[in-house]
Amino acid sequence: MKQKSSAVQARRHFLQASFSIAGAAILGVSCKSRSKAGNAITYRMGERASVGKLVYLLTEASWKPVLGQGASARVPHNRFLLLNFSVTNSGGDQVAIPLLSLYDEKGNSHRELDSGEDVPGWMGLLRMVSPSETKTGAILFDVPLTSYKLQITDGADLENELIAYIDIPLQMESDPVLSEPPALPVKPNQ
Repeated sequence: MKQKSSAVQARRHFLQASFSIAGAAILGVSCKSRSKAGNAITYRMGERASVGKLVYLLTEASWKPVLGQGASARVPHNRFLLLNFSVTNSGGDQVAIPLLSLYDEKGNSHRELDSGEDVPGWMGLLRMVSPSETKTGAILFDVPLTSYKLQITDGADLENELIAYIDIPLQMESDPVLSEPPALPVKPNQ
């Protein structure tokens, strides 16, 4: 009976140690991911933002109530946010420019849209940049009207990926169609 209880205790200690090691490994992986994003640099719009071998330059952010015209116009669920930027590969190998995400002040993530219909200069989904090459274009988001951080990466695998952010403050430009009120008809003197 004593041998049976010591065997049970040995098995119990082994399982406890195994679970402790597994828990520490999971905790270590999740802490690594958090610390990588937590230590990320945040750039201002218009600044050259270096992430590994990729250098991003976000030149313009504009809000659009619709894209296109007439019956075929694209209407967003929230508002369209059109981002114009360039990406330069400063490394020696061809690199894929990853799909990008926006983060709001609550930490909610919004992935860029996969359709470039009616987007002037749409960058596309499959974006390769050769050494010393610069790609310029636009990407599109359908998001609520607020300030965001654009998460940019170096395009590496998730284990080795470098992350940075670009602040996108909420700035509303005037709509040229609505910038002046319509002229009121003049009534002749009666």
